Amino acid sequence: MTDMAISTAADKQQTEFSARLQKRYAAERRFRAYGLGAIAIAVSILGILLGTISFQGAPAFFQTYMKIDVYFDEAIVDPAGTREERTLRTANYQTLAKRGMYELFPEVTERREKRTLSRLLSSGAYRPLSAMVLADPSIIGTTQSVWLVTSDDIDTFYKGQIDRETVEADRRVKDNEIAWVDALEADGRVDLQFNTAFFATGDSREPELAGIWGAVVGSFLTLIVTLAVSFPLGVSAAVYLEEFAPKNRWTDLIEVNINNLAAVPSIVFGLLGLAVFLSFFGMPRSAPLVGGLVLALMTLPTIIIATRAALKAVPPSIREAALGVGASDLQVVTHHVLPLAMPGILTGTIIGMAQALGETAPLLMIGMVAFIVDVPSTVTDPSTVLPVQIYIWADSPERAFVAKTSAAIMVLLGFLITMNAIAVMLRKRFERRW
Repeated sequence: MTDMAISTAADKQQTEFSARLQKRYAAERRFRAYGLGAIAIAVSILGILLGTISFQGAPAFFQTYMKIDVYFDEAIVDPAGTREERTLRTANYQTLAKRGMYELFPEVTERREKRTLSRLLSSGAYRPLSAMVLADPSIIGTTQSVWLVTSDDIDTFYKGQIDRETVEADRRVKDNEIAWVDALEADGRVDLQFNTAFFATGDSREPELAGIWGAVVGSFLTLIVTLAVSFPLGVSAAVYLEEFAPKNRWTDLIEVNINNLAAVPSIVFGLLGLAVFLSFFGMPRSAPLVGGLVLALMTLPTIIIATRAALKAVPPSIREAALGVGASDLQVVTHHVLPLAMPGILTGTIIGMAQALGETAPLLMIGMVAFIVDVPSTVTDPSTVLPVQIYIWADSPERAFVAKTSAAIMVLLGFLITMNAIAVMLRKRFERRW
């Protein structure tokens, strides 16, 4: 073979090698582009989701109020003049609110129009009047200007969610109601105020009176039960399996089942709670106690797996050094291994609690979907939780509940993000590199 032929073959190989190299580089660039595209799509969808929820939920943080001059007629509030608390609490304050509204529009005389006029206010708008009298009985016999909450239809209209240009027959707020609202607004008697009731009250059939406080307290009590049951059991089980259990087929079988339980659909735990806690033990329905026990069963595998991973991360030299100075196996675990693994254990536990906070399906099975107005005070009181409250509101036909649903989702997301941020902070703060 001549030198020219050898040179030609080498040039050909070099050309083919360069072509393959360029092809690999092009494939890598396409792979990176696909990855960036997937991330961009995911971020965009997440942004659209959060933007939609925020846009729909923002109006719920504000509520429309009307300023009414209310005369606290002693003949209605306390006819006997005894000033007894029971009498003051049960007086007909709704009549006082209606009278205040009628006096603003003296031209309204027909019974049907009066009924329509009184419906500008919420059916529960009179409740602050009772609190005012109980706080200061001396206002009986005087006239006070009071901001009272409007009905959900007027609230929705005032926030611009009902178009006044729509044909009257197709909208819930009629022309005469719009004229009264305009007159009150021109007189400075209509205003949007921060909706403190949303954070301070329980559920209600009236959207303008519904709040999340009962569900927040119910979620808190449920998580307390979940943590009290799942944390000691999960950590103890993980420590035994990782540090003391003999390595045999029974231990392997238990480990496999724990790993499989972490992937079981949550509603299965609800069915288990329904059969065991409610049907067999007769525990109260809709109670945080039962909800917490069910969620503890669901969270146990997560805590066990996280705890075992944290224990495995502790170097064997720590155990060997402790054993070398005469410590027992229990002392090695409790005095050295467990404290060093605690940041990882707490991180896994918080993530498990966050997962439990967002669960709905298992709680529906044990009756926590009931309509409950009162705020629970103990773990045996009837209660609901935030995810179930969102589910109930999302299924309600009133338009104002749409904003309430989105606002409750924002609150729930805030709790979940906070819990995950605490988990990340704990991991960063106490993480040790061996």
